[in-house]
Amino acid sequence: MQQDSHIRIGKINYTNVWPIYFHFPHERFGNKLQWIEQVPTGLNRAMIAGEVDMGAISSFAYGESHDRYELFPELSVSAYGDVRSLLLFHKKPLEQLGGCTVMLPTTSATTVNLLKIILSRFVGVTPKYVYAAPSLETMMKHADAALLIGDDAIRASWQDTPYEVSDLGGLWQRYTGEWMSFAVWAVRKETIAEHPEFVAAVHESFLQSKAAGLDNPEPIVRQAQAEIGGTLDYWRHYFRNLSHDFGPEQQRGLRLYFRYAVELSLLPEPVPLHIWSDKSVTR
Repeated sequence: MQQDSHIRIGKINYTNVWPIYFHFPHERFGNKLQWIEQVPTGLNRAMIAGEVDMGAISSFAYGESHDRYELFPELSVSAYGDVRSLLLFHKKPLEQLGGCTVMLPTTSATTVNLLKIILSRFVGVTPKYVYAAPSLETMMKHADAALLIGDDAIRASWQDTPYEVSDLGGLWQRYTGEWMSFAVWAVRKETIAEHPEFVAAVHESFLQSKAAGLDNPEPIVRQAQAEIGGTLDYWRHYFRNLSHDFGPEQQRGLRLYFRYAVELSLLPEPVPLHIWSDKSVTR
């Protein structure tokens, strides 16, 4: 990108965000946007540091710094039930993981804390958590369970392993009856104040891209198969199972997640959802 780019947009480098980014109308903005692609935890840090102005971050990272951000409506990575890319591989039943070593990936914030909430509040066990690079084979050499997210989880799920596999989206829905939003689209408040019309145009473009992805998912499906592997049917089902909405149902589920996170002292205070609305003068 050009050095004079003044809006930096974070993009999670997992396929689960592709339906929102795939058809983004880049030509509308010329060289005014810079795209920064990283794993969720990298984007979380970049947003806090002011190195990214807006984009997808872990929902948990929003919870940690909610006073700095507003959230774009109708944009998230959410699911009601199984996700297929947020997987706990375990050698023994969940109820027997108390005191056991559970490996956590360094790439995730929302899902790591979702696992802690599920095991503590609903299963009633407290394992010993250890962070590691997201490699199932290496993690399971030293642990009774390992959590993987995103494309790492998808690839691992295709392997023939002896482990039980629990889908955290499915567990959350079973225990709470609610949606779960794993990533949200956040905008720094300074960016909103300095570039209100630009922010509105980017939001509109993301919604346009999302609509195009829903209308014609096949190009996204085919690129996922080409880059990650698997079958076309796998990817059709995967993207169909995700939701990229962020309406009342998704927001209710996320509020419950934040409430549990506060109760377990994973977050220091209650988390309000600051939803962005277009206040730019000329629109």
